[in-house]
Amino acid sequence: MPPVTRPRPSARTRAVAFSAWLATSLAIVAGLGAAAPSPAQAADTSTTATVYAAPNSQPAYGTEAAVLLETIPVKGRAPKTGYTRDEFGPAWLDVDRNGCDTRNDMLNRDLTDITYVNSVPCKVASGTLADPYTATAIAFLRGTTTSDDVQIDHVVALSDAWQKGAQQLTYEQRVALANDPLNLQSTDGPTNQQKGDGDAATWLPPNKGFRCDYVGRQVSVKATYSLWVTQAEHDAMASILAGCPGQLAPTNQPAQAAAQDPAPAPTSTLPLVTPGAYCSTEGAQGVSSTGVLYTCRTSATDSRLRWRQ
Repeated sequence: MPPVTRPRPSARTRAVAFSAWLATSLAIVAGLGAAAPSPAQAADTSTTATVYAAPNSQPAYGTEAAVLLETIPVKGRAPKTGYTRDEFGPAWLDVDRNGCDTRNDMLNRDLTDITYVNSVPCKVASGTLADPYTATAIAFLRGTTTSDDVQIDHVVALSDAWQKGAQQLTYEQRVALANDPLNLQSTDGPTNQQKGDGDAATWLPPNKGFRCDYVGRQVSVKATYSLWVTQAEHDAMASILAGCPGQLAPTNQPAQAAAQDPAPAPTSTLPLVTPGAYCSTEGAQGVSSTGVLYTCRTSATDSRLRWRQ
């Protein structure tokens, strides 16, 4: 039987077949692409940053601490059941994402004559603290036996907060409380240990000249984080504040020019700033809660922009 000779497809026929195959393949690839998001798309859904924020804004600028105190609920102390430091997050985090943990942020804010462990201006190696709790100068030197000479006090102790409303906060709000500069102060280690979880009714700074500021900060913190006070605590706070009429509640809220004042002072329109805090625009100016003018600039020993006099 003679061999069967199959006709060779013409060039046009081969082109049409190839085009059909290519179109089908592209459709399949497109379908797969639609069904499976790209790695970049997948990453977009999993990189949402956790927000650590207080439940309330800090007090309005110019609010008197004694007036604010009267808005804070007075209740009994709740049981300490369930309290652990972990309920307020690990110590210490970098909640503001500036590349430096909260403890070192506070040492950078509160110490002077600072040196660092390396070329990165974050981890403090040494410095001097003008301790407001004891009215003494304390030399800080990082080391296994010396770092605790300066500790970071929670102005409203975390255990106290837990027993006065923090149990009802979200975890993120409690982390914010534990890392909020308003609620943190570098101080003498033994003095901080002596305070423990005491409130204003059981412990006040040995330096009597700082007690008005200290209680004012406690009032601001408790108002900002929806915490209450006991009757004994309220009475102790009120007694301290009665000795310093007009004591303002610390805040990060901006000063507002008085509506009836046609010629406000030059600083009245400047933002309220925290002395020593980081800033972003060199040469910018702001005022502290006490009305002191600060400028965003570096220093001879610190290349980072901070609010400085």
